[in-house]
Formats: sequence, C-alpha cells, structure tokens
Amino acid sequence: MSGSRVSGVGGAGTGAEHPWGDLLQRWSDDWLDPVLHEQERSEPFPAEVRAARRLGGPGVTPGELAGLEQRLGAALPPSCREFLQTSDGWLDTTSEIARLLPARELGRVRDIDPELIAGWGDDRGRDDVPDEEYFVYGDEQDCCALRTEYLSDMLKISHTPGSGDVYLLNPHVVTPEGEWEAWYLAHWLPGAVRYRSFWDLMNDEYRAFRGDDA
Repeated sequence: MSGSRVSGVGGAGTGAEHPWGDLLQRWSDDWLDPVLHEQERSEPFPAEVRAARRLGGPGVTPGELAGLEQRLGAALPPSCREFLQTSDGWLDTTSEIARLLPARELGRVRDIDPELIAGWGDDRGRDDVPDEEYFVYGDEQDCCALRTEYLSDMLKISHTPGSGDVYLLNPHVVTPEGEWEAWYLAHWLPGAVRYRSFWDLMNDEYRAFRGDDA
C-alpha cells in the first residue's frame, strides 16, 4: 500500500507460518470447558459449536481470499491471511470481544464503522508521536502513544455489540515480513495496546484469557 510506514522492529510471531490450528483448538477447548470458562458467557455456546468442539468454521477458499484483497485494495498481512484460511471468523476470544469477523464483513474503519473514528479522535492519542516513542511494544509501551491519523485506513477485524473494544490492523506500520501492526482499543484504556502483528495480539489475548502471567 502506498504511503505505508515500515517499522524496522522485528519480533516473535512475524514468521511466514503461524500454527493457527493448534492455537484455535486450545482456545476452543478452554472456552468449552464448563469448569474453566464457559460460565463466563451470558448464554451457552450453540449446540453445533459444542458438538464440533470448535469456535470457528472452515477457512476461506483461495477465491474468497483473493476477492477480499481485491475489495480492500491491499494484500493482507501473512498472519491474517493464514487465520482466515484456517477459520473464516471466530466466536469469543475473551469476554470483551464477541467475535472475529469473517472475510465478507472485514473492512476499513472509515467504511464500516466511521463512528469509531469520532469516538477515538481528539481526546485519545496524538498525531505527533515520534518514532522512538511510537515503535515501543510490550510492557514499556505507552498506550497513549498512538497516531489517530491511522484510524480511518485501519482494518476492523472484530465486533462486540455495544462495546468500544475492538481489534484493528494498521496498514501504515508494516514489518519487513509484511505484518501489519495490530491495535486493541479497549473501553478501560485511554489509548490502545499495540502489537507488531495480528499473531502477536492473539497470543497475548490467549494468555490473558487463560490468566497466564507469562
């Protein structure tokens, strides 16, 4: 995509292949364990989900993936493409995110959720964050050091009714491996938690879901 910023910061989870099948199966098994997590939901998972022991369905076809990228006008980052090829959408990641969107519902924030731009505009983040402050990830990151100018072009990949919590992918910050920066905007944050990739975001969310400290 023209005009993209390229982060020189690499890191775990930005390789060419990501073991989504293993991660998603473990996540499903944990959610569907009545002792561990399912009681956190307001209603049980559908019977077909429980029978399949899986919170997602089949992956997209190559044609569907090509159509999505043509509609977006950009090649998706590797970990997002691989996720969609493994599962076209997903139910709850945590109690805060209701579902990951299937390919047919993915879109730029400006096109499918313009209210989000207004809601996270002037009083959150700023547009003049220097690179040395912006490109910090992990525990040392300042969640307010985000550039709200990016929001319009970002890819919305989740939806939770009535909530400001959302996952976004940022085409303006791209790793050498082609991964787009991932944001988690949350109602309990004054800004966003940012990750080098969708894969890194989902692994951190899985650890939070399990209550792991590592």
